[in-house]
Amino acid sequence: MDARHPATDTKCCPNTSNSRNRAVRIDLNSDLGEGFGPWRMGDDAAMLDVVTSANIACGSHAGDPATMVETLALACKQGVVAGAHPGFADREGFGRRLIPLTVSEVEQLVATQVGALMGAAALSGTKVRYLKPHGALGNWAADDRPVADAIVRATKAVSSSLAILAISGSKLEAAARDAGLAVFSEIYADRGYMPTGRLVPRKSRGAMIHDPDVAARRLVDFLSTGLMPTVDGPPIRLEVHSICVHGDSQGALAMARHVRSEMEAAGIAVAPFLPMVAGASGGA
Repeated sequence: MDARHPATDTKCCPNTSNSRNRAVRIDLNSDLGEGFGPWRMGDDAAMLDVVTSANIACGSHAGDPATMVETLALACKQGVVAGAHPGFADREGFGRRLIPLTVSEVEQLVATQVGALMGAAALSGTKVRYLKPHGALGNWAADDRPVADAIVRATKAVSSSLAILAISGSKLEAAARDAGLAVFSEIYADRGYMPTGRLVPRKSRGAMIHDPDVAARRLVDFLSTGLMPTVDGPPIRLEVHSICVHGDSQGALAMARHVRSEMEAAGIAVAPFLPMVAGASGGA
């Protein structure tokens, strides 16, 4: 498989003709390490028993040095692949408010956060394998090519071996491919979609899916057809290598467990989109 063009891997992406009769493999990821000091966000230890990849906060929208080291060490122990999850330096808004940075400032923001997590990984005896931008930063990069390019340049400057996990159909995917980085596509288990392929804004109707049965059925059907239902529009075609379940959502753990159980019952193997690589260096 050429990771820069992952859609060619039929084991990872939905096959619209006969995927129910073929092996389908999918990654399950969650945003973790989002506590700070004595405050905890979600049950990271339990979630790491369910997911196969962990997007770990890098100390800006959430997280701190101790939390980063602890979460990385636990992910390594559980055999979960670790990725960097940089976001806006906005703890109060949890990185979900758009901060109007310059392109240069975006590069600096991403590079320093990824470097910090790689340092924490070195202490934890594991490695950072990929990058997924968090919240408003990720949504901005999905539609703004200069911002997407800035994230890619920052990633490549820190380590050209890092992969990019990007919203399916986004400009970040295209920017990473054009820069020669490995790029993988992501969809969300617990978020609604608009006909444009973007997520429904959190304050709008249909933004969140709270029922695990509804989420699991939608995913199993999607992995069979390649078509994602949308709010107030026709289904859209998306590619996927990884499915995200938010670690901070109410009922997140129950959602992740049920989604994984139902996918496996449908014959879908849950496995990381990148291999687990342990070592003393935090590099990719």
